[in-house]
Amino acid sequence: MSLQALVWDVDGTLADTEEAHRTAFNQAFAERNLNWRWGRETYSELLAVSGGKERIAYFLQRLSVREAAFARPLIQDLHARKTAIYETMVNTGRVRLREGVARLLTESAQAGLKLAIATTTTLCNVEALLTANLDKKILVWDVIVAGDAVPRKKPEPDVYLAVLKQLGLEPSQCLAIEDSRNGLLAASAAQIPCIVTPTEYTAKEQYQGALAVLDSLGEPDVPCRSIIGASLTRPFVDVAQLRIWHEEYKQTTKTM
Repeated sequence: MSLQALVWDVDGTLADTEEAHRTAFNQAFAERNLNWRWGRETYSELLAVSGGKERIAYFLQRLSVREAAFARPLIQDLHARKTAIYETMVNTGRVRLREGVARLLTESAQAGLKLAIATTTTLCNVEALLTANLDKKILVWDVIVAGDAVPRKKPEPDVYLAVLKQLGLEPSQCLAIEDSRNGLLAASAAQIPCIVTPTEYTAKEQYQGALAVLDSLGEPDVPCRSIIGASLTRPFVDVAQLRIWHEEYKQTTKTM
C-alpha cells in the first residue's frame, strides 16, 4: 500500500515547545504561591509522563501530596492557568515551528497526502500553535486527536488508533513523526512506522525501532543530519524522501 497520510505529534515535533511549557508551569506555580520550580533536569524527568495534568499529579506524588480532595482541584487549577500562560506565549510569537515543518506540511498537502495530529496536549494548545504559525487557507488538517480524547495517553497506542479509525486507513499507509520515545512506542504499538526528530529534552532517549532518527527535517539551505536508521538521499526531508523510506519499510516488512 502506498503512503497516504502523515500523522504528527505536536509538542517537540511540530515545534520545540517544551521550554515554553516548562516556563508556563513555573509561572503558574509562582502565581499560586507554591514553592515549586521545575528546572531543566527535573522537567526532562517529568517528560517521561505524558500529559500536563498527569505530569503535575506525578510530581505531587513525589512530594507525597496524595490527598485526593486537595490534589484534584489543585491539578485542574494549575493546569488551566498554565495552559492560558502557554497560549499567550504562542499567540505573541514566542513559540515557532521547527525547521522544515511548515515546508513539509505544505508539500505534503500539495502532494495529496492526508494530514493528521496525534497528541496528548490539549486541543486549545494545538489550535493556538497552528493558528499562530500556519495559514489555514493553505493547510487543512484531516484529523486532530488531542488531549483527553482517548482514555490512555502515550506510550499507549490509543491516540494513534483513534486517528487511524477517523482516517479510514491501515497503519501501513501512514508515517508518524515524533520527537520522543513515548511517541515512538505509541506509534509502533499501533503498527505505524515512525520518524523521530528529538529535541534537547529527548535527545538522550533510546529510539530502537524508529524508521529514521534525524536532528531536524531540514531546509534546502540548512541540511538535516541522520542520526540512526534510514539514510537520507537528499539534504532535507521532503515528500519524495518520505515515499522512499515508506517503500523501504514495506520491502523490509515483507521479508520478516
